[in-house]
Amino acid sequence: MSSQNEPTTADHPFEQRRLPRDEAPQFVLPLVVRIEKAEPPARTDALETAARAVLVLLSDERALGEGEWAAAVRDWQDARIRKVVRRARGAEWRKAGTLPGITVHGGAAEVRVFPPVPLDGWPKELAKLQVSGTELDDPEPVGPVEPGVPVLWLNPALDMSAGKAMAQVGHGAQLAWWALGPADREAWQESGFRLAVRVAPPHAWPTLSDGHLPLVRDAGFTEIAPGSATVAADHPALRG
Repeated sequence: MSSQNEPTTADHPFEQRRLPRDEAPQFVLPLVVRIEKAEPPARTDALETAARAVLVLLSDERALGEGEWAAAVRDWQDARIRKVVRRARGAEWRKAGTLPGITVHGGAAEVRVFPPVPLDGWPKELAKLQVSGTELDDPEPVGPVEPGVPVLWLNPALDMSAGKAMAQVGHGAQLAWWALGPADREAWQESGFRLAVRVAPPHAWPTLSDGHLPLVRDAGFTEIAPGSATVAADHPALRG
């Protein structure tokens, strides 16, 4: 599912007004989740792995300075921060693995993140992959979060597919990364980007989304209305 982390403005809730960054060349960050028919990953595992994959790419030396992916990452971040999650299995997954990128492993989930590509210039190995239908469940109850672990809190009032939610938590992780100072970034990276994804308790969401934490607001191209708050990024270093 495609997603962006900033809304446009409009008089009608489902109309969008173009902003200056819309005039820039548009890029997208592709993520591919491995979903085998016999053994699909659990939903929360897939979401957490996708969020970590975004952080792994942002901190990779190839995405920084004069690295081979750095120009594409800069172009992507100068426009709208688009992410698209697609699914693959079997031969499709193996073909996707031949392209430059990074495969990130969760408990059982596997997500491969690729350097940004032009919105209309997807590699053929990825362009043919399905976007819709990425539906996953948690077969077992999700446990509590350990103290000190960053949490990406999902808005409990929104019903999002797994693909959409993966893009949203990727945005949340990215906003948290941007908000951290160098020392906190280094510590997070050294931990292997430990994080958790949870649905916020309804009574807690108003406080989590009141603006004291990085907050993702979706552009509303798919599934939900423009401007919807989707994820609050609760990193311990960002708590006031």
